[in-house]
Amino acid sequence: MTTFALVHGAWLGAWSWELVTPLLERACQRVVAMDLPCEDGSASFDVYADVVCASLAGCDDDVVLVGHSLGGHTVPLVAERRSVRHVVYLCGVVPSIGQSVLDQLRDEPSMLNPLWQQGVAGPDQQTRTVWVDADIARRVIYHDCDDRTADAAFRRLRPQALYPQRLPLSLTQFPAVPSTYVVCTQDRFLSPEWSKRVAHDRLDDEIIELPGSHSPLLSRPQSVAEVLLRIADSTL
Repeated sequence: MTTFALVHGAWLGAWSWELVTPLLERACQRVVAMDLPCEDGSASFDVYADVVCASLAGCDDDVVLVGHSLGGHTVPLVAERRSVRHVVYLCGVVPSIGQSVLDQLRDEPSMLNPLWQQGVAGPDQQTRTVWVDADIARRVIYHDCDDRTADAAFRRLRPQALYPQRLPLSLTQFPAVPSTYVVCTQDRFLSPEWSKRVAHDRLDDEIIELPGSHSPLLSRPQSVAEVLLRIADSTL
């Protein structure tokens, strides 16, 4: 049985996978989703990776590791720490070796839609940002979600510390693990063009395109589950 380790992005939690999880379990797969310590102003991406590895204690090497959005900075650290079969970047912010997230944003300004910054407040004393404008979140992240799903997701968003985003990635190279990049072609948060370019240049990844927003795990869970199952089957 394959274990899907589902790693959430910034401001999110294990809850963000709750529509995808039963679809994978229905296909007789094991699913592990965890809450990363994103509110902790002293937790680095290495600490995030430790949390993921702890959640996989007792699992064998048949693990498909999935990182959504900023989870793309955690999954290569996990793959460096323990054996996994495959890594999937889902609308993932792929790291640049030797750089921090803030370095990337400075050097690659087209990576993110700047509108998102108008929707968050902070940083607070613990260097955390929090979403405060539901309309901007809807325009940038949830534009293909129905109203009920978008509203419920917005209410569950968590504070996200900037601290890990200020630290250079603690890897000198990407782990030698096969990977796939899933880009959503109507993503209004993370540039699809940027995503495809870095997937090719940094990872030499297979690229799979899905329609939809930056939140396909909420708007298109069936499509996400089908893609993950197909990747798992094709890499056996």
